[in-house]
Amino acid sequence: MQSMITSDIIADTGDEPLQIAGRALRSRLMVGTGKYRTNEEMVGAIAASGAEVVTVAVRRVDLDRTKEEGILHHLDPREYLLLPNTAGCYTADEAIRYARLARAAGFTDWVKLEVIGDQETLLPDADATLRAARELVADGFTVLAYTNDDLITALRLEDAGCAAVMPLASPIGSGLGLVNPYSVRTIKSRLQVPVIVDAGVGTASDAALTMEQGVDGILMNTAIAEADDAVRMGRAMGLATEAGRLAFLAGRMPRRERAVPSSPRKGMLG
Repeated sequence: MQSMITSDIIADTGDEPLQIAGRALRSRLMVGTGKYRTNEEMVGAIAASGAEVVTVAVRRVDLDRTKEEGILHHLDPREYLLLPNTAGCYTADEAIRYARLARAAGFTDWVKLEVIGDQETLLPDADATLRAARELVADGFTVLAYTNDDLITALRLEDAGCAAVMPLASPIGSGLGLVNPYSVRTIKSRLQVPVIVDAGVGTASDAALTMEQGVDGILMNTAIAEADDAVRMGRAMGLATEAGRLAFLAGRMPRRERAVPSSPRKGMLG
């Protein structure tokens, strides 16, 4: 009886699915498909993560789904929302072109927009991202825009019609975790569209800490793909994302600079 009661309590978390452009997602973790050692490892890690949205770099993959050695051959679009991204694009025109190429190749009209401004740091180009976002939204795309952890840029992307804004936790592939929680919390507090933190998460504790800021989700790739055991890390990231979300909803205890006993002194036995 006790285990049944506990299970019921655990199941009733009071959370709602993540809603993006009218689509409900149970998992708040999105994952990428790059850098895996084998396609089998990629499939296992994605499945273990519980993710429903899987990003695919349009200019880095073979778009022919019939080729067994290709990534797309191993990902069932009935099981996952395959989200094309414009990774590796350095101009607005490039990003727009590859988004349209993905749509023509049979992908969804959703796109993760990414326009890089600097080859060394891989930080996004805010102006080019904003220009591309406006044109793609006008062309009927559902745009999820990768950006810096900058409030003004985030607000402008929302105004441009983006369905979600994706500020970085730290530079792409760095594994440094969330370097500026204040900026991310500020962006989340000001935007009406979902805020998905993208890039820089290195391990499960990073994922939990990021979700504890109140954001709507996380997108990651390298942290899972470059782990010694990608399948186990995929599972860890799925659990950490959920744990961080539940901790945020629960509301953490206040921080104090002195100890407070767990049990009150009043009524203690002598």
